[in-house]
Amino acid sequence: MRKTIPPFVTAMPQAVARRWRGLSGRKRNVLALALWVLAWQGLLGGLRLLDNPALSEMNVTMLSGESTTLAALADGKPMVVNLWASWCPPCRREMPMLAAAQQHESSVRFVFSNQGENGATVRRYLSASQLGLANVTLDRHAELGRVAGSGMLPVTLFYDASGQLAATHLGELSAASLARNLNRLRAP
Repeated sequence: MRKTIPPFVTAMPQAVARRWRGLSGRKRNVLALALWVLAWQGLLGGLRLLDNPALSEMNVTMLSGESTTLAALADGKPMVVNLWASWCPPCRREMPMLAAAQQHESSVRFVFSNQGENGATVRRYLSASQLGLANVTLDRHAELGRVAGSGMLPVTLFYDASGQLAATHLGELSAASLARNLNRLRAP
């Protein structure tokens, strides 16, 4: 019995080739460059995730100005590190859910690492939003984002109690995704 290939499988490459040939040379070059940059960023991001420094090596500056490490903030507990900015709509949408989780999950540390903004901007946003977050850090040069292998926001990093990266979530976090990753952190 011969297996047949669905028509859309063979039609898709042909449609892409026709569309490609229909583009001007300049548009093809721009599209090819964009695809190359995306592929390169994906590769670099994957390599960065493989070479994650230990939590003890990651220095952070608290909103109060004091310097510490993520390991000190974790204090031997599983930890959720949310990378965010006040200008980022998905970050603002997920913040109330994360703030509520921080209040209810005493066995997990939550750290909110602002990416690239100054303390005054962060304080204004937190005051206006009335979130009442603990463990807010300032990452003026977005170094945690680079370590996470992402140039986008939001990014949420899930570390187990031993300080090992257990999961990474790129983009807006849903309640279901948060619950699933918290359950992974609680598992022995």
